[in-house]
Amino acid sequence: MGVLNIADQPPLVQAIFSRNTEEIQLLLHKKEDVNALDQERRTPLHAAACVGDVHIMDLLIESGASVNAKDHIWLTPLHRAAACRNERAVGLLLRRGAEANARDKFWQTPLHVAAANRATRCAEALLTQLSNLNMADRTGRTALHHAAQSGFQEMVKLLLNKGANLSAIDKKERQPIHCAAYLGHLEVVKMLVSRGADKSCKDKLGYTPLHSASASGHIEIVKYLLRMGTEIDEPNGFGNTALHVACYMGQEAVATELVNHGANVNQPNKCGYTPLHLAAVSTNGALCLELLVNNGADVNQQV
Repeated sequence: MGVLNIADQPPLVQAIFSRNTEEIQLLLHKKEDVNALDQERRTPLHAAACVGDVHIMDLLIESGASVNAKDHIWLTPLHRAAACRNERAVGLLLRRGAEANARDKFWQTPLHVAAANRATRCAEALLTQLSNLNMADRTGRTALHHAAQSGFQEMVKLLLNKGANLSAIDKKERQPIHCAAYLGHLEVVKMLVSRGADKSCKDKLGYTPLHSASASGHIEIVKYLLRMGTEIDEPNGFGNTALHVACYMGQEAVATELVNHGANVNQPNKCGYTPLHLAAVSTNGALCLELLVNNGADVNQQV
């Protein structure tokens, strides 16, 4: 969200970051511009929201600070408070009229920001002001997508308990479980499945959570999804199975698990390529070649 160079900031902002209340009061008494903008169009209240000192924030607001001021990427003080996990600052801003649904240039609301930054207490405060917790950002992602991507179980649980749509899709048709599987967040994947998430859901390219976990090498998620009955040889939109993907990405441990679990080592994709073909053309697939050959891959299979 950008880094403030304190030395380059005006006296009021420097006093805010120093938590120097007396200096702040003196500057405000001297009519220091409470809505002055820095080079990134941040106001003193943006700075105070990061610091999280509600007394200082109150002083600024009483002196005319705009609670809904937007910086160069349209972040409000409420976005800043949520990003910094300052729940008291979030509460104060909401009481003072901050727009809970304010969107930045990426269409993210403060709830998106709180979810991405593991700010559970901030999210709780924001949810009291929201009628729709499934609002999508510019990429189509909801707060639950961001929470699943961060891997923070407490946030995921909160959003689910409040009614978040666990089947929401982003612009690539990825569901929250895709995000968690790709990044290796096993407990989040388990939680989503236990709440009814489709463990075999596909994104726009036909990738399932098993494809996602296989591509990134998260073997514990692969094992879990297989235990839960996920179809091991399900093809994506290119006809590639999880084994194709694992071999191409050089994920030998995952490939071994898939083979041991009965994956078809000779299944062709839409171009006729088997996992052995993809392992052979991959710069990372050397170890998978031996695995496949030792487990019955047809070395003479032609495209």
